[in-house]
Amino acid sequence: MSTNDVFLSKTLSWLLRHSAATEGLSLTPEGFAPVSEVLNHRQLRGKFTVEDIQRIVESNNKQRFFLRQNGAILEIRANQGHSMQVTELELASYLNDPNVDVVHGTFFRNLDAIKRIGLSRMSRNHIHFTRDLALIRKNVQVLIYIDVAKALSDGIKFYMSSNGVILSPGNEKGILEPKYFWKIVKR
Repeated sequence: MSTNDVFLSKTLSWLLRHSAATEGLSLTPEGFAPVSEVLNHRQLRGKFTVEDIQRIVESNNKQRFFLRQNGAILEIRANQGHSMQVTELELASYLNDPNVDVVHGTFFRNLDAIKRIGLSRMSRNHIHFTRDLALIRKNVQVLIYIDVAKALSDGIKFYMSSNGVILSPGNEKGILEPKYFWKIVKR
Protein backbone atom coordinates (compact mmCIF):
# COMPACT_ATOMS: atom_id res chain seq x y z
CA MET A 1 0.00 0.00 0.00
CA SER A 2 1.43 3.36 -1.00
CA THR A 3 1.89 6.25 1.44
CA ASN A 4 -1.03 8.05 -0.25
CA ASP A 5 -3.26 4.98 0.18
CA VAL A 6 -2.34 4.71 3.86
CA PHE A 7 -3.15 8.41 4.34
CA LEU A 8 -6.49 8.00 2.54
CA SER A 9 -7.42 4.89 4.51
CA LYS A 10 -6.56 6.49 7.86
CA THR A 11 -8.42 9.68 6.96
CA LEU A 12 -11.48 7.68 5.92
CA SER A 13 -11.37 5.78 9.22
CA TRP A 14 -11.11 8.99 11.22
CA LEU A 15 -13.90 10.74 9.33
CA LEU A 16 -16.36 7.85 9.08
CA ARG A 17 -15.79 6.38 12.55
CA HIS A 18 -15.25 9.40 14.75
CA SER A 19 -15.54 12.86 13.21
CA ALA A 20 -18.19 13.05 10.48
CA ALA A 21 -20.48 15.45 12.37
CA THR A 22 -17.74 17.76 13.61
CA GLU A 23 -16.18 17.80 10.14
CA GLY A 24 -19.46 18.72 8.42
CA LEU A 25 -20.22 15.39 6.70
CA SER A 26 -23.83 14.34 6.51
CA LEU A 27 -24.34 10.72 7.56
CA THR A 28 -27.35 8.50 7.01
CA PRO A 29 -28.64 6.56 10.03
CA GLU A 30 -26.69 3.57 8.64
CA GLY A 31 -23.44 5.56 8.77
CA PHE A 32 -23.08 6.30 5.04
CA ALA A 33 -21.64 9.58 3.74
CA PRO A 34 -21.72 10.73 0.13
CA VAL A 35 -18.32 10.04 -1.48
CA SER A 36 -18.50 13.49 -3.10
CA GLU A 37 -18.64 15.11 0.38
CA VAL A 38 -15.80 12.92 1.63
CA LEU A 39 -13.62 13.86 -1.36
CA ASN A 40 -14.42 17.53 -0.72
CA HIS A 41 -13.13 17.35 2.87
CA ARG A 42 -10.26 19.77 3.50
CA GLN A 43 -7.73 16.94 3.97
CA LEU A 44 -8.72 15.13 0.77
CA ARG A 45 -9.89 17.86 -1.61
CA GLY A 46 -8.04 17.75 -4.92
CA LYS A 47 -5.77 14.90 -3.81
CA PHE A 48 -7.96 11.82 -4.37
CA THR A 49 -10.63 10.52 -6.75
CA VAL A 50 -13.62 8.19 -6.60
CA GLU A 51 -11.35 5.54 -8.12
CA ASP A 52 -8.88 5.98 -5.23
CA ILE A 53 -11.66 5.39 -2.69
CA GLN A 54 -12.92 2.37 -4.63
CA ARG A 55 -9.39 0.92 -4.64
CA ILE A 56 -9.04 1.42 -0.87
CA VAL A 57 -12.40 -0.25 -0.22
CA GLU A 58 -11.63 -3.20 -2.51
CA SER A 59 -8.05 -3.76 -1.35
CA ASN A 60 -8.56 -3.41 2.41
CA ASN A 61 -7.97 -6.91 3.78
CA LYS A 62 -10.00 -6.13 6.90
CA GLN A 63 -12.92 -4.79 4.83
CA ARG A 64 -13.14 -1.67 6.97
CA PHE A 65 -15.32 0.19 4.47
CA PHE A 66 -18.36 -0.44 2.32
CA LEU A 67 -19.57 1.40 -0.79
CA ARG A 68 -23.15 1.51 -1.99
CA GLN A 69 -25.00 3.26 -4.78
CA ASN A 70 -28.00 5.16 -3.37
CA GLY A 71 -29.82 6.34 -6.48
CA ALA A 72 -27.36 8.63 -8.25
CA ILE A 73 -25.20 9.06 -5.14
CA LEU A 74 -22.21 6.85 -4.31
CA GLU A 75 -21.89 6.49 -0.53
CA ILE A 76 -19.26 5.04 1.82
CA ARG A 77 -19.30 3.94 5.44
CA ALA A 78 -17.00 2.36 8.00
CA ASN A 79 -18.22 -1.13 8.88
CA GLN A 80 -17.38 -0.83 12.61
CA GLY A 81 -15.15 0.98 15.09
CA HIS A 82 -17.37 4.01 15.59
CA SER A 83 -17.10 6.30 18.59
CA MET A 84 -19.99 8.42 17.31
CA GLN A 85 -23.53 7.10 17.38
CA VAL A 86 -24.66 5.29 14.23
CA THR A 87 -28.22 4.24 14.96
CA GLU A 88 -28.80 1.75 12.17
CA LEU A 89 -25.43 0.13 11.57
CA GLU A 90 -26.00 -3.26 9.94
CA LEU A 91 -25.28 -5.67 12.76
CA ALA A 92 -26.64 -9.19 12.94
CA SER A 93 -27.12 -10.88 16.30
CA TYR A 94 -24.29 -13.30 16.88
CA LEU A 95 -25.36 -16.65 18.22
CA ASN A 96 -22.77 -18.83 19.90
CA ASP A 97 -21.25 -21.57 17.80
CA PRO A 98 -19.25 -23.78 20.17
CA ASN A 99 -16.94 -24.80 17.31
CA VAL A 100 -15.79 -21.24 16.58
CA ASP A 101 -13.39 -19.27 18.79
CA VAL A 102 -14.06 -15.60 19.44
CA VAL A 103 -10.76 -13.82 20.13
CA HIS A 104 -9.52 -10.36 21.09
CA GLY A 105 -5.91 -9.40 20.37
CA THR A 106 -3.94 -7.08 22.64
CA PHE A 107 -0.45 -6.25 23.94
CA PHE A 108 1.52 -7.22 27.07
CA ARG A 109 1.40 -3.62 28.34
CA ASN A 110 -2.43 -3.86 28.57
CA LEU A 111 -2.70 -7.34 30.02
CA ASP A 112 -2.55 -6.60 33.78
CA ALA A 113 -5.38 -4.06 33.54
CA ILE A 114 -7.42 -6.35 31.27
CA LYS A 115 -7.03 -9.27 33.70
CA ARG A 116 -8.12 -7.01 36.57
CA ILE A 117 -10.94 -4.98 34.95
CA GLY A 118 -11.78 -6.71 31.67
CA LEU A 119 -11.92 -5.56 28.06
CA SER A 120 -13.26 -2.04 27.60
CA ARG A 121 -14.92 -0.51 24.58
CA MET A 122 -13.18 2.73 25.66
CA SER A 123 -14.48 5.60 23.50
CA ARG A 124 -15.97 3.27 20.89
CA ASN A 125 -19.42 1.74 20.79
CA HIS A 126 -18.15 -1.85 20.81
CA ILE A 127 -15.30 -4.12 21.81
CA HIS A 128 -13.89 -5.86 18.72
CA PHE A 129 -13.27 -9.59 18.31
CA THR A 130 -12.56 -11.94 15.46
CA ARG A 131 -13.12 -15.56 14.57
CA ASP A 132 -10.24 -15.51 12.10
CA LEU A 133 -6.77 -15.28 13.66
CA ALA A 134 -5.34 -14.29 10.26
CA LEU A 135 -7.18 -10.96 10.60
CA ILE A 136 -5.48 -10.02 13.88
CA ARG A 137 -2.70 -7.48 13.53
CA LYS A 138 0.71 -9.10 13.19
CA ASN A 139 2.18 -7.16 16.14
CA VAL A 140 -0.46 -8.34 18.64
CA GLN A 141 1.25 -10.17 21.51
CA VAL A 142 -1.64 -11.73 23.45
CA LEU A 143 -4.84 -13.49 22.38
CA ILE A 144 -7.84 -13.50 24.73
CA TYR A 145 -10.40 -16.21 23.97
CA ILE A 146 -13.96 -15.45 25.05
CA ASP A 147 -16.50 -17.82 26.57
CA VAL A 148 -19.33 -16.47 24.43
CA ALA A 149 -21.87 -18.99 25.72
CA LYS A 150 -21.30 -17.84 29.32
CA ALA A 151 -21.43 -14.16 28.35
CA LEU A 152 -24.62 -14.66 26.32
CA SER A 153 -26.24 -16.51 29.22
CA ASP A 154 -25.49 -13.47 31.42
CA GLY A 155 -27.13 -11.12 28.91
CA ILE A 156 -24.02 -9.76 27.20
CA LYS A 157 -24.83 -9.00 23.56
CA PHE A 158 -22.65 -9.95 20.61
CA TYR A 159 -23.13 -8.85 17.02
CA MET A 160 -21.50 -9.53 13.70
CA SER A 161 -20.75 -6.61 11.39
CA SER A 162 -21.22 -6.91 7.66
CA ASN A 163 -17.50 -7.73 7.27
CA GLY A 164 -17.54 -10.52 9.85
CA VAL A 165 -16.06 -8.70 12.86
CA ILE A 166 -17.65 -9.75 16.15
CA LEU A 167 -18.69 -6.76 18.28
CA SER A 168 -19.95 -6.43 21.84
CA PRO A 169 -21.01 -3.35 23.78
CA GLY A 170 -19.98 -5.21 26.95
CA ASN A 171 -21.99 -4.66 30.11
CA GLU A 172 -23.73 -1.43 31.14
CA LYS A 173 -20.29 0.09 31.82
CA GLY A 174 -18.89 -0.96 28.43
CA ILE A 175 -16.76 -3.74 29.94
CA LEU A 176 -16.48 -7.44 29.16
CA GLU A 177 -15.36 -8.76 32.53
CA PRO A 178 -12.49 -11.26 32.98
CA LYS A 179 -14.95 -13.95 34.11
CA TYR A 180 -15.79 -14.33 30.39
CA PHE A 181 -12.20 -15.14 29.38
CA TRP A 182 -11.66 -18.84 28.94
CA LYS A 183 -8.07 -18.72 27.71
CA ILE A 184 -5.27 -16.14 27.42
CA VAL A 185 -2.30 -17.12 25.30
CA LYS A 186 0.95 -15.50 24.25
CA ARG A 187 1.12 -15.19 20.47
